[in-house]
Amino acid sequence: QVQLVESGGGLAQAGGSLTLSCAASGRIFSIPRMAWYRQAPGEERRSIADITGGVTATYAESVKGRFTISKDNAKNTWYLQMNSLKPEDTAVYYCSAVVQEGATIFPQHHWGRGTQVTVSS
Repeated sequence: QVQLVESGGGLAQAGGSLTLSCAASGRIFSIPRMAWYRQAPGEERRSIADITGGVTATYAESVKGRFTISKDNAKNTWYLQMNSLKPEDTAVYYCSAVVQEGATIFPQHHWGRGTQVTVSS
């Protein structure tokens, strides 16, 4: 059973920084896609950053230039460095991954349970 566990959320002031981590555990052959989503109250969950194919990083316009996604393949862990935080970044942040558990097993999508990020003005 693959599990994703986020850490690093909390409270920050506007202009400050936070770093989120997501650690994947279980039977893992490869992780073709690692991503971060967020969901603000009353809004849909949206993708904000992802790494696909281990190389290409993409970002939502709302976080481009402020947030950076990175990964440590040896640890099956990826990160979201969040700088220049704004009150509108307040949301529950979820990590997401497409995980292949074996060479001949079809990749499956997994979610973490989420971590709250609150940015005060």
